[in-house]
Amino acid sequence: MTLLAVERIKLFSTRSPWWCMLAALAVTCGFTALITGTSGDDYPVSVQTTQFASNFGLMVILVMAALAVTTEYRFGTIRATFQAVPNRTAVLLAKTGVVALLAGVVGEVVAFASWGIGKVMRPSADLALNSAADWRHVAGVGLVFAVGAVLAVAVGTLVRHTAGAVTLLLVWALLVETLLSALPTVGEKIQPWLPFNAASNFMLMGGTPPPGASVVSQPYGPWGALAYFTGVAAAGLVITIVVANRRDA
Repeated sequence: MTLLAVERIKLFSTRSPWWCMLAALAVTCGFTALITGTSGDDYPVSVQTTQFASNFGLMVILVMAALAVTTEYRFGTIRATFQAVPNRTAVLLAKTGVVALLAGVVGEVVAFASWGIGKVMRPSADLALNSAADWRHVAGVGLVFAVGAVLAVAVGTLVRHTAGAVTLLLVWALLVETLLSALPTVGEKIQPWLPFNAASNFMLMGGTPPPGASVVSQPYGPWGALAYFTGVAAAGLVITIVVANRRDA
């Protein structure tokens, strides 16, 4: 518990988490308002529509999670931490847990705020959470944010440089996966196994996707998609812990 408290204090003692949380909320809710406000009869507002912009918030959360560890490497505080607590595995697990919990809470706030915006702007639309799929579309955003934060911490610890870690995460999520999915012949086969695509499908599968969103045929259901995304993040964290225990701080 002491180690968790230390990691919480270190995280909130810098400005970047606060700015990232505000940015995630502003960007997601702003795009949700824009999408909802410009929707017409051809694309009626649905529960899924209110969550389409959550991917933008996820990108901000990835940056926040990466900064949580790369900032320590930048200023050398990670060395003091490892000296005070020689068990590096415990340190990294505590840091990951704190960041993932914060990301999950932000995800839930962002998701229900976006849903609320849809209810206010389109009171006549059917936005009731009547099914398990509806609840997954909204409440599932927090789970994706939390798992994404685990993956971002792992990448940040491996790379140790803010620019490199943030670039790798954003380029992979926003560009590389799109390019790989567009490859002739093999694109459709590998698309279901791209981690951020799996995360997106967890939030969107089961219903009519919002305009511009694509849900490809998956060899697994929505919860299988989340399990796969979680498995990738967990594998990255295990590799990170092994590497961190073998190299100098």
